[in-house]
Amino acid sequence: MRSKLLCVGVLVCLAASFSMAQEPTKVEPTHYKLDFENDRVQVVSVLYGPHEKSQLHEHPGGVVVFLTEAHLRFTDENGKVREIYSKSGEVRWYPAFKHRVENLGDTTYRAVYIGVKGKLAASNGSADPTVAVDDETKKMVVAALLAAGKP
Repeated sequence: MRSKLLCVGVLVCLAASFSMAQEPTKVEPTHYKLDFENDRVQVVSVLYGPHEKSQLHEHPGGVVVFLTEAHLRFTDENGKVREIYSKSGEVRWYPAFKHRVENLGDTTYRAVYIGVKGKLAASNGSADPTVAVDDETKKMVVAALLAAGKP
């Protein structure tokens, strides 16, 4: 009997740790929709209604293109909270990290997240999401979005 309980306990712990931080399109399909993916990038549409919150999830490091103004609260897996304000058309680099998101605004928040896979996701860029992306990166992202047919 004890061995059965132990096995059940181990399975529950494994399932809980696996589900604690997962890909956002699987954990949060109402907020994240996969638009494109290959071995180098993942392009995800982001949509949060006013005051909506997410579950804990993670993205590879990448660039977010804000399609609307936003006032967001990010809470990482350790409870560290960071609020950001952004303008429509702004572009920022985000490192890979596990987090929850809350739209603090009274309007719908829309963005496109371009996650970079592999070594590049862990290198270049600031760990501070309040730092805007440099102009050269912004131009490359806009060109990629236009080529993909995004506004």
